[in-house]
Amino acid sequence: MDIPVHAIWLAQDDPKKNTAVRASKDDLLRLHKDFRRLPKKGIILEPLCGKVLGPEDREIFDTHGALVGLDCSWAQIEDSVEHVMRRTRLQPRMLPLLLAANPVNWGKPGKLSTVEALAASLYLLGRVDQCRELLSKFRWGERFLELNKEPLEAYAEAKSSAELVSLQFEFFDIEVEQDE
Repeated sequence: MDIPVHAIWLAQDDPKKNTAVRASKDDLLRLHKDFRRLPKKGIILEPLCGKVLGPEDREIFDTHGALVGLDCSWAQIEDSVEHVMRRTRLQPRMLPLLLAANPVNWGKPGKLSTVEALAASLYLLGRVDQCRELLSKFRWGERFLELNKEPLEAYAEAKSSAELVSLQFEFFDIEVEQDE
């Protein structure tokens, strides 16, 4: 069964280049400008929350939860996250590191477009066909899967969020911030 996919559009980017706007025109996701129309149950992808989308989150979608992307400019991410999270009860989750394949942020770790983030989430949740369908309308969609093939497969096989987080070190050279 497909997961309902939505995006909150804050209109901070050029709508002609915006992946969520384009995917909504192809009926691959439902675009929202009004917070009151968002699903009441599900997960919102929010890259600053610190909690990674993991296997433990699957039950939310087994009980008809929705997947919601936050569509905003990376240049305004902090203010946008604060603005949106005050207005929703959706559970915030971020993704493990992946490389962007979109033309704006090509090859940058973590700088995914809304569609890339939603597609990666679907892949991690075992909805690979739905992931591919979402990416199919973009010239770079298949390239995103090729570029991230190994990490996506490993992340999808993880048995816990903790395991998923530690897997990032096998694919990406990242610094660990330690509390003092």
